[in-house]
Amino acid sequence: MRVGSFSTRITLLLGLVALLLLPSLATSYHTGIGGEQSNAGETIDDVALQGCLCHNGAADNSIQVVLDKVPYAWNAGDTYEFHLQLIGGPAGATYTAGFSMRTSAGELAGTNLQNWEEDLTTLTHTDASASQDDRSWILTWTAPATGEGSVNFWITGNSVSGDGIPGADDKWNQLLFALPEGDADSIALGTRTLFAGDGNVSPPEPASHGIDLHSMGAPLRAHWLGLLGFSAVIIVIIFSGLMLRYGFSTSYKGRSNVLRLRYKLMQRGDQ
Repeated sequence: MRVGSFSTRITLLLGLVALLLLPSLATSYHTGIGGEQSNAGETIDDVALQGCLCHNGAADNSIQVVLDKVPYAWNAGDTYEFHLQLIGGPAGATYTAGFSMRTSAGELAGTNLQNWEEDLTTLTHTDASASQDDRSWILTWTAPATGEGSVNFWITGNSVSGDGIPGADDKWNQLLFALPEGDADSIALGTRTLFAGDGNVSPPEPASHGIDLHSMGAPLRAHWLGLLGFSAVIIVIIFSGLMLRYGFSTSYKGRSNVLRLRYKLMQRGDQ
């Protein structure tokens, strides 16, 4: 009995070790990712630069990486707010998406986001922001001092099932771009939207198909006053119709004495 129990323990221990060492069962990094990562015997120096190879070996253009409010050129020391969103991929469970971002100059920041290992030129998601249904984040970039020239950006975003096991359903894509240092004319051009993907964008269905009355610019009091005015018009129309039908018709037997007397006078020719 002791031999059998010892053998069972050894088997369970070896199985646990095998599960821990098996790279294909590595969990998704819902607490953020950046810098050097290892997967299946391969070392990734930087996820933002090289891609999210821990989920799939190649980028997938069915994932749309969309970055909104990007300036045509940057002005020294200015802070720009970007809206990053991932569209496409599997239906998520708990942790649906994440990203790793790097810039060659300036500083990155954002609410519920973090700089990887305190490096202000990198930015990634956190546990809280990886579980958002819309797979979007608000981040800021503060431009460097003048004379830096063109600044490069690398963004790798993944859209995952959230089951904690990298698989065929987990996909990622990259958005790479550069921003030149601007002059008065280029800075005046404003902002634009950049994206990487095949352009087959399918945004999520709205939570409600109705239109809020207040969003149409009609306060509740004005709404009820409009209904009362409309009702008053209908009542006046009905009242006028009844008066025309029963008060002034010569064929109605119940017409007033005044009308009957007038008709008699008209027939006699004494008017």
